[in-house]
Amino acid sequence: MTVRQPPASYFDTATWDPRDVVSGGSRMVPIRTPSGGFRVWTRRVGNNPDLKVLLLHGGPGASDELYESFDLWFPPAGIEYYYYDQLGSFRSDQPRDPSLWNLPRFVDEVEQLRQVLGLDSTNFILFGQSWGGLLALEYAVHHQEQLKGLVISNMMASSRLYNAYAHDVLMPAMDKEVLAEIQRFEADGATDDPRYEELLLEHHYALHICRIPLAEWPDPLNRAFAHINKDIYVPMQGPSELGMSGNLEDWDRTADLEDIDVPTLVIGATRDTMDPAHMRWMSEQLPQGHYLHCPDGSHCCQFDDAQHFFPGLVEFLVSL
Repeated sequence: MTVRQPPASYFDTATWDPRDVVSGGSRMVPIRTPSGGFRVWTRRVGNNPDLKVLLLHGGPGASDELYESFDLWFPPAGIEYYYYDQLGSFRSDQPRDPSLWNLPRFVDEVEQLRQVLGLDSTNFILFGQSWGGLLALEYAVHHQEQLKGLVISNMMASSRLYNAYAHDVLMPAMDKEVLAEIQRFEADGATDDPRYEELLLEHHYALHICRIPLAEWPDPLNRAFAHINKDIYVPMQGPSELGMSGNLEDWDRTADLEDIDVPTLVIGATRDTMDPAHMRWMSEQLPQGHYLHCPDGSHCCQFDDAQHFFPGLVEFLVSL
């Protein structure tokens, strides 16, 4: 891919809300929920009326800091994109209401945000990674008529199959004594113990979340980890990446892939927490599916395999 300078029109803010120009593209967007009104934080970068990408971060309850490295790749390609902290996440309102942390409500939140931002089927590409990929896929099941394109990064289409991969492939590869200690913490409900997080970081996250030495993890990744709202993460995902044990445990959209008829890129990585063979299979079930494999990457391959992740992603986006 040839990196070039974006066209002058990319920097044209004449059509922006003047308040967004003053704030550098940032704004708090009001949303409605069954528990009342709240606000979510977004930030617009660039101007391209034909190609607008909304970024759905992982977690649940992490933050869009995970995508700061996109700033080096999207602007040269002229891609307009939107950072977005979901409700309960770092820069957005953080209501302490457990009833809000469920998949249908998050899908409705994305749809409300789409309407406010003026995105539609002529320009709207939804990108989601990890939990964001699950949310993007679920959104497509219900609202694909609003999409121009879809990217599902580092996420399988079934929690059951994700759990099977963790149990059959990832856990047996761990040191048996370490795995037993991790499982004891989980069985005792002591996942807030610092030792539990230490074990996961060294023996799982450093191998399957980001394959960069822990002491050299990129600053945005460290900040995103520090800002995870565990009041959302634990009830929905469960306490760790060693499988799904929260209220998403029974989620499965494998049978719905054949009905999502928009151009879709599925991204997988060799050392991911998710099964790359399954993610390739997903792309084959989608009528307009494409697969991008990151051979040197893991779950956050925008950091540890950027040389494959970004050129492939940008090539797909600019082809739409």
